[in-house]
Amino acid sequence: MDMGSHSCFGDFPHDYLPEGVKSKLKTAKMSRTQMLPRISSDPGLSTFRRTQGFSWNPHLPPDSPPTTGCRRRAVVPTTHFRNFYDRGDLPISILHGSVGGKITWKVDLERLDYHHYLPIFFEGLREKEDPYRFLAVTGTYDMLARGGARILPVVPQLIVPVKVALNTKDPTIICTVLKVLQTLVLSGDMIGEALVPYYRQLLPTFALFIGKNKNLGDDPELPLEEGGGRGTVGFRV
Repeated sequence: MDMGSHSCFGDFPHDYLPEGVKSKLKTAKMSRTQMLPRISSDPGLSTFRRTQGFSWNPHLPPDSPPTTGCRRRAVVPTTHFRNFYDRGDLPISILHGSVGGKITWKVDLERLDYHHYLPIFFEGLREKEDPYRFLAVTGTYDMLARGGARILPVVPQLIVPVKVALNTKDPTIICTVLKVLQTLVLSGDMIGEALVPYYRQLLPTFALFIGKNKNLGDDPELPLEEGGGRGTVGFRV
């Protein structure tokens, strides 16, 4: 017999229980106590069951607070850089047989349309699969090295691909973008000042990973840690 179900009017007083009810109550209480594990902690909600729903169980520990997931890696969407390269629309190719890997340009960089190609190469910075990653990173550095005054007018078009790459929350992609931003700032006059209006779009991701430069151990990014770590790269930018 369950507690609280002696009759429709409530439980009998302990001194006026009918004969045989005391033993049944004692047996039911012992069996119920054995079914529930004794946990020395605060009470909490039991797990949800389709036939039972949520119920308060004083013998279950409280649920841990939920995580925000602010550093959870996002799915990296397919880039336009990959599509353009697969179609042969990019004036770049790999120079096979070179030591360390090199690329060759099909047109002179002095005649290249930076308004069209530089944002595409910046979008390719979030690629992690070769040869797309190698082509995007190497091509971006080549364009920044020889762009000169043509880079500054294109800065507003670079914010969206940089922001999308940072929002992936992938440490490898973020480190690549940060090092490219360092080169971008030094590639021409007034480029650093041109990035100031876009700090609101770029800095939140840096703030999430500003402390992720400790205890890398045998991580492949250990050379980056020896140079100051991910947080230091962000501050240098």
